[in-house]
Amino acid sequence: MPVPLAPYPTPPAPITTPANGSQSQLVCSGCRNLLLYPVGATSVCCAVCNAVTTVPPPGTEMAQLVCGGCHTLLMYIRGATSVQCSCCHTINLALEANQVAHVNCGNCRMLLMYQYGARSVKCAVCQFITSVGASTSATEQKFNA
Repeated sequence: MPVPLAPYPTPPAPITTPANGSQSQLVCSGCRNLLLYPVGATSVCCAVCNAVTTVPPPGTEMAQLVCGGCHTLLMYIRGATSVQCSCCHTINLALEANQVAHVNCGNCRMLLMYQYGARSVKCAVCQFITSVGASTSATEQKFNA
């Protein structure tokens, strides 16, 4: 029976075959604990919450994101466009690294991340809206709402 290690793993936990060929890991679909399981298993029963989590096929690349609703670490199959949180049911947009861009806030210079193709991004720190993109070069305004 698998043993949970920690409620929120800090390093990314890709599903790969370990060098020794004995165990791999995944996140429990019920309580979000990290589970160890023997390579070749098709599902894993969590010792904490008894939820049964299906093991992805060998070679499946996994990715992680933090839920925007409850800040729970979510693990999903790389390439998915959205991920629903099993805790709060928030649907999170799953963006690949090449689908996001960065810009410094036009007011406080905080580094901001936004979806590629967006026309502007609002700073969560100072509420300043910075325009982005080739057609709107440095047109910035203060958000007054």
